[in-house]
Amino acid sequence: MPMPKPAPASSAGRPPARRLTRLTQITLVLQSAVILAQSATAGLLLASVPVGRESHSVMGGAVLLAVLLNLGAAMLAWKPGGGSPRLLLKSVPMLVFTLAQMALGFARVRELHVPVGVLMFGASVMLLTRVRTDGRPVRGGGAS
Repeated sequence: MPMPKPAPASSAGRPPARRLTRLTQITLVLQSAVILAQSATAGLLLASVPVGRESHSVMGGAVLLAVLLNLGAAMLAWKPGGGSPRLLLKSVPMLVFTLAQMALGFARVRELHVPVGVLMFGASVMLLTRVRTDGRPVRGGGAS
């Protein structure tokens, strides 16, 4: 009976890269969805709906949690997963923006708070698009 070949030492104990890529995709979808929902609570707040401030504050915590989950997934894809640190380097600014957003929100600086929120949503969707295409060019919808 032939003996199975042992896995190379470099990949022993590492989770499969495909699963880690899928994990980062899931956390990025969650992050983008929570940031989009945060914009709805911002609308409630700006419209002076009674629950607007509280719901916007709660969703701010959810955004921070989603960003931290994405950062954790990016770390797993890099260090134990053996992937490139690019995703981690592209995810760290989102944490910086989130912390700045929270500070601007508590200080009630709407002039900066709202545009940074729009920037965060755009950056999150752009990062999701790059991870989903995995470096391949996106196919065009029209014929050439």
